[in-house]
Amino acid sequence: MTETPRSFKVITYGCQMNAHDSERISGLLEDAGYVPVPADAEPDVVVFNTCAVRENADNRLYGNLGHLRPTKLAQPGMQIAVGGCLAQKDRGDIVKKAPWVDVVFGTHNIGSLPVLLERARHNAAAEVEILESLEVFPSTLPTRRESTYAGWVSISVGCNNTCTFCIVPALRGKEKDRRPGDILAEVRALALEGVLEVTLLGQNVNSYGVEFGDRLAFGKLLRACGDVEGLERVRFTSPHPKDFTDDVIAAMAETPNVCHSLHMPLQSGSDDVLRAMRRSYRAERYLGIIENVRAAMPDAAITTDIIVGFPGETDADFERTLDVVREARYSSAFTFQYSKRPGTPAATMDLQIPKAVVQERYDRLIATLEQISWDENKKLVGTPVEVLVAVGEGRKDGATGRMSGRARDGRLVHFAADPSVTASNGDIALRPGDIVHTTVTYAAPHHLNADGPLLSHRRTRAGDAWEAGRVTRTPGVSLGMPTIGTPPPAPAPVRSC
Repeated sequence: MTETPRSFKVITYGCQMNAHDSERISGLLEDAGYVPVPADAEPDVVVFNTCAVRENADNRLYGNLGHLRPTKLAQPGMQIAVGGCLAQKDRGDIVKKAPWVDVVFGTHNIGSLPVLLERARHNAAAEVEILESLEVFPSTLPTRRESTYAGWVSISVGCNNTCTFCIVPALRGKEKDRRPGDILAEVRALALEGVLEVTLLGQNVNSYGVEFGDRLAFGKLLRACGDVEGLERVRFTSPHPKDFTDDVIAAMAETPNVCHSLHMPLQSGSDDVLRAMRRSYRAERYLGIIENVRAAMPDAAITTDIIVGFPGETDADFERTLDVVREARYSSAFTFQYSKRPGTPAATMDLQIPKAVVQERYDRLIATLEQISWDENKKLVGTPVEVLVAVGEGRKDGATGRMSGRARDGRLVHFAADPSVTASNGDIALRPGDIVHTTVTYAAPHHLNADGPLLSHRRTRAGDAWEAGRVTRTPGVSLGMPTIGTPPPAPAPVRSC
């Protein structure tokens, strides 16, 4: 008689890099014999994949760990693991603050998690393993991807920049570039599974190639993605203005499956603040990039990151940020109130801005951005739009009778979905992963509506996979990791090498 396989749940905070790391964590655990927890059950293993960029990251983690403690006490054998950037930063302090945590692992040794969990069970003691440098490139690890139609592909990890507000280089390390052939092999594997859209990920994607001495490598990679059969959309995030070159703009404009959407972090429109942030570009250079992108791709949707209240920011500095926002005409933006991160140079700078001043500036920034994005979206009313149907994008879809998805430029589109419509063979017509064409009928600051009849609908292999309930998996490269499998009836543990 064999025991029921142990179940797991991964909880993710932070950026796309973290979300993709969580897919790898899930893939590792499945390969080791664990199973995803059913929706109505408590997991045997909970993994927190953490972020350390914002000041409240610590509070969120320790608050959630505290809430989980009674559940663990009531469920003998339950394990809690903490990984990601906050684990890399806090290390053994996590177990000191929350001694009911079983495993702490860092950003450089995700692949160790199954072994650490088993070792913690065997030793009945917490296992903390934090490496200072990358053990293996994460994409060599097996991956359980959450989407059948869109996938993330890492092209690099780490960052060589020294922005004074950012703790990421200290936690992710120096940039490590993946070889183009390995990246394209993963992209092709995803396309063969039916994935239609790939997002290339890196802390600074357009510095890709620095490790092997090819400053034009990223543009070449975009063009090579254009030759992948079945791949319909290519995106990337995030570039850095200092490394963004005209060859990348040309590759975006000339490669049909590269989407005309660009996330270009600004952080501040003030040259003085940019200098204090150690961002090696200035507002004029930044706006020149935006101008060149729009000259090559007039339909491009440009998004950004902006920090309000950086130490020493004056009213004039903030007004300059608003000037750049008005000139750049963003379709949307990720906005942040500056928060201290211990270990960064900015945390010890003089002239920290009072909270009330930061809040007032932040409110003005949001109002300006919302008006601009709304004005930009209104220009699209009456125009046709191609939508990749998604799941979970529209929180009100059930009440409105709509479905949702992303346009090629990244905008969120809610469109009319008549449930009585079926395909010619009687199957349900509209599925996540399918492609529809429709017409924009209404614009809001953060989304578009298309409430008229569909102009066309194309069923795809990605939609087939979603309907069949399949999960897209990429196997990675075997690392000699031990396979735990279904736990044996005897208490003797499976030992690691």
